[in-house]
Amino acid sequence: MAELASLADPALKRALADAAAIVGVALDTLLPESEGPEARLDQAMRYAALGGGKRLRAFLVMQSAGLFAVNPTCAARVGAAVEMLHAYSLVHDDLPSMDNDDLRRGKPSTHRAFDEATAILAGDALQARAFEVLAEPDTHADPQVRAELVLAFAAAVGPRGMVGGQMIDMLAEGQALTAPEVTRLQAMKTGRLIYFSAEAGAILGRASTAQRHALAHFGRELGAAFQIADDLLDTEASTEQMGKTAGKDQEAGKATLVAILGPERARAQAERLAEQAASHLEPFGERADLLRALARYVVERGA
Repeated sequence: MAELASLADPALKRALADAAAIVGVALDTLLPESEGPEARLDQAMRYAALGGGKRLRAFLVMQSAGLFAVNPTCAARVGAAVEMLHAYSLVHDDLPSMDNDDLRRGKPSTHRAFDEATAILAGDALQARAFEVLAEPDTHADPQVRAELVLAFAAAVGPRGMVGGQMIDMLAEGQALTAPEVTRLQAMKTGRLIYFSAEAGAILGRASTAQRHALAHFGRELGAAFQIADDLLDTEASTEQMGKTAGKDQEAGKATLVAILGPERARAQAERLAEQAASHLEPFGERADLLRALARYVVERGA
């Protein structure tokens, strides 16, 4: 993971590390340990959510919120909620009934570190806690803003978002999908949570409709580029570099644009998407430079 992070330019690398540290503290606070009979569940939740990762989605929340001078503590809470939801998706994705992966972020998957039933419950609880955090008054003083966050979050992760994309992904194993079909699958499974993460700052900042749409479009293109780069890594990087088992998607016959287009054309497509993503940031001028750098980094990590 460190080797991949070294591809980022120094300013972005520092900003990613700073955001990860801030959100890590928020997660530690929002997911406290307990001594009751549910302690094992708390331990599994913390294992899944506090166990590293680039915190790219949380970084998107905090950077987009910063464009509107949102209180950093409020932005960190939303970033933490997104990371809880992302952790839940990874815990369930690694289960034997799904992708059956024993390694995540360079350590045993949650169902291996604990057991399968505990992993399922930990994922369920992380999802519930994520929504709870968004709805709490400490996240934003305006209940309308909190309601908009919850609504957008639910749309991003539900049957027309991440979970729906996971269903399509499972059904598509071994099937010959077209490029548009794969694009839709990936936009739902991976892209929608990244889309929300970019849009969340605008919601927190009570931004104009045009500003909110600009950030949402940025997130949409960024998410598509991110997934292509991730698929390239699956075919070209080592398990040590990725922190998870490399080559599993290819072995399982997963539908990817890399498989359809080939590595070079897929990489060119990711680069085009990153450029398109950056073009949506023009209304924000130099204040969005770190988000532009992130779009470049997302593609470079798969180079």
